Amino acid sequence: MSEKINEAHPFSLEYYLIDGELKHWEGSFSDVFSSISTTEKYAPTYLGKVPDLSKTQAIEAVEAADKAYNNGHGEWPTMKVSDRIKCVENFVTAMKTTREEVVKTLMWEIGKSLPDSEKEFDRTVEYIYETIKSYKELNARNAHFSNVQGINAMIRRSPLGVVLCLGPYNYPLNETFTLLIPALIMGNTVIFKPAKHGVLLHAPLLKAFQQCFPKGVINILFGRGRELASPIMETGLVAVLSLIGNSKSAVALQDLHPNKNRLRLILGLEAKNPAIILPDANIDLAVSECISGSLSFNGQRCTALKVLYVHEDIEAEFNQKFAEKVDALKFGNPWEKDVFLTPLPEKEKPAYIQSLIDDALKYGAQVINKKGGETTENFIFPAVLFPVTKDMRVYHEEQFGPVVPIVTFKDISEPINDMAASNYGQQVSLFGKDITTIAPSIDALINLVCRVNLNSSCQRGPDVFPFTGRKDSAVGTLSIHDALRSFSIRTFVASKDNEYNNEILQQLLDSKKCNFINTDYIL
Repeated sequence: MSEKINEAHPFSLEYYLIDGELKHWEGSFSDVFSSISTTEKYAPTYLGKVPDLSKTQAIEAVEAADKAYNNGHGEWPTMKVSDRIKCVENFVTAMKTTREEVVKTLMWEIGKSLPDSEKEFDRTVEYIYETIKSYKELNARNAHFSNVQGINAMIRRSPLGVVLCLGPYNYPLNETFTLLIPALIMGNTVIFKPAKHGVLLHAPLLKAFQQCFPKGVINILFGRGRELASPIMETGLVAVLSLIGNSKSAVALQDLHPNKNRLRLILGLEAKNPAIILPDANIDLAVSECISGSLSFNGQRCTALKVLYVHEDIEAEFNQKFAEKVDALKFGNPWEKDVFLTPLPEKEKPAYIQSLIDDALKYGAQVINKKGGETTENFIFPAVLFPVTKDMRVYHEEQFGPVVPIVTFKDISEPINDMAASNYGQQVSLFGKDITTIAPSIDALINLVCRVNLNSSCQRGPDVFPFTGRKDSAVGTLSIHDALRSFSIRTFVASKDNEYNNEILQQLLDSKKCNFINTDYIL
């Protein structure tokens, strides 16, 4: 497999999916380059091209999704649960045949290592199967009538309408599908546009989407976000905005909707997750977890540790061990053995990281690792900055890249107060052993963020756990269990408990003519 991986095979993505039809695009295209170079003298590698669709196609897509939903009367939203599940099962079966091609494209297009690219694909397949399982369990729990105060009721979850799904570039398959799959399986219709990087990997999946879902249920567009998402939102036909990205983009899109009160938001946004290393922490464990937490996929994760608070009593030892371990990390192309750091997909990212370093140095920080800030055409080696203060940009900005700021503290109240003042509230990592300190710290932290990781780095998984955030970090909750609820609403049929009504209900159940009123379930 490694020989194939070492060769980029340019190809043109010339189709897009609207209303069940793979349409050939004959307009303008955007070239896709990888920051990985295959020549002795550095040069980006040409991967292919993708369509630059226009407002016309955007409107066609949202109208197709709206027609397929048909005010809730469409084939997909009224379909039996078992039939929708079958469509998703057919899709994941087809998806699995594309593994090698998708993994290869992940490496070339966004620079993700081979093990991480394989993990992203396999985790996404597992997520789909677990979503199906959870939906079956949800259906089974709801397949009965309740009787309360003389009222019979069958309570189920129903779809919301048209969903606009905008995925991120750092997990273009997995995080996109944690929006897309629950939205679809709950009976919504979807318009999906990939991020600016991680586009070509969706090409092998287009036909599977077309063949496995009814026309108009899933519509896939390629092009610039402003050109496509803006006119879609302006129609007012979108019921759910599901986006993983930046809060400014989310706010701008909300403002375009003519009836914002009707718009449900499911957003995964930026974060500035801190690690707090207490004086009694296991330093070697904390260093190891903070390396992984801050620099996995070069720090390009919303769950990355983006600032480290280290107690002054252990600052010297922690900093020395951390800096040495960062310098020992291997940089290389994604398919190379044991590589940890890989080329950055955004050509402007090294210059941005350097600007953060320069700003920090101006205000008194130092780069405490020997290789920190070493720059090539497609990478900047992680810089460990200390001491970092609130005067510096790197303290406030979500760097989303390879630079690690370290702040020293005397009392646990200092990082806790900083977190309270922050615009973000996703997760925190707390390293220590003494429960007399840990216990009250957890009680304070859990009301500032949504996940406290004890002696471990921040992360999203396992996918059965709720994934969300406070303040500017998220709206709504994503997990296998919660996402099904986020993309649906509780609805029910109720009738007074009397002989006349009960006879009608029984006839409905016996005839199986109503997909909503039934006690069938699938295990």
